[in-house]
Amino acid sequence: MPNPKRKHTRARRDKRRAQNWKLEVKNLSVCPSCSAMILPHRICPECGSYGGKVVLAKKEKKKDQGQDSK
Repeated sequence: MPNPKRKHTRARRDKRRAQNWKLEVKNLSVCPSCSAMILPHRICPECGSYGGKVVLAKKEKKKDQGQDSK
């Protein structure tokens, strides 16, 4: 098996290794009901719809009145 005659520099080694860590841009699409940016083939986290139908009903946050005031 052939062996290298000279040592590769750190820069040359690190350039080769850096190719494996490239980040990919996520493909986002527009929700047809609320126009929010979402990942394709997933339920919209803003309105809870998928394929033009409401799949998950949005929960409303309860407001605590007077418990934290001192």
